Amino acid sequence: VSQRHCMEAGQCGGTAGAILTCPLEVVKTRLQSSQLALRPLCLSEVQLPGMSVRLMNPTPPAPGVLKTILEKEGVRSLFRGLGPNLVGVAPSRAIYFAAYSGVKERLNTVLVPESKKVHMLSAACAGIASASLTNPIWLVKTRMQLEARVKGELGSNALQCAMHVYRTEGLHGFYRGITASYAGVSETIIHFVIYEELKQHLRNGHHSLSTPFTLSANSRDFFGLMGAAAVSKTCASCIAYPHEVIRTRLREEGSRYRSFIQTLQLIVHEEGPLALYRGLLAHLIRQIPNTAIMMATYELIVRLAPPTL
Repeated sequence: VSQRHCMEAGQCGGTAGAILTCPLEVVKTRLQSSQLALRPLCLSEVQLPGMSVRLMNPTPPAPGVLKTILEKEGVRSLFRGLGPNLVGVAPSRAIYFAAYSGVKERLNTVLVPESKKVHMLSAACAGIASASLTNPIWLVKTRMQLEARVKGELGSNALQCAMHVYRTEGLHGFYRGITASYAGVSETIIHFVIYEELKQHLRNGHHSLSTPFTLSANSRDFFGLMGAAAVSKTCASCIAYPHEVIRTRLREEGSRYRSFIQTLQLIVHEEGPLALYRGLLAHLIRQIPNTAIMMATYELIVRLAPPTL
């Protein structure tokens, strides 16, 4: 299959999932940000005999954030950042899948074909390439999603937001959070290694039934791949999720978060280790169906694409 087919498959799969899950991403981003960081109550400390107890406001759950957005900002705010998301998801997924396919094809000629090492190196190269080229788009999307506004008030559009970043922070500002994206390549590696392993089990299962594993447009193959993608993405997300919180903090406007390690230490010190998993549920609810749809669509288009000469 040509890289062009891989790019087209990646574009279609990525776009299909992004539109439907935008509200969940806005909720997740708000939960990850320092806007909802744990803050002291009016009485910051209660003096008890022999101890000092610090009272903290608990982080509101995802439904609470969703309700707040709907009440104070309106339904439109749940689709903040959709423009950059749609602009970015197609090239991002296209670059990713094309790089993954191309690197894997070359590594298969020098390493053990379809081995875990090939899948890991291919996923790492694809993740770095995609993150490096599309980080400015995701920074604008995050800034738009974090911009709170009252009902009826027009928020800045993607172009206005990008111009503001350029005027206040320069070109360097568009690459804030890139280190966390590189750390997030670990999630990509875990995801694809588990996915390829599950896909191999599906293939072996079909062979054991004396039916060749050629992906046709039937429900068994499609839902099998969706299940493999969902399981692999769940495992990867739970392991590597803290980089998502760190990346959101680094992308906040005028934030005191300067580097990956400094942000990690600051969050753990001020809010505790559990703060690194804020928004995980909303992330999983969004990512699992999104990834399942994207990966199954990708596989379907690649398998049905006409072979190249």
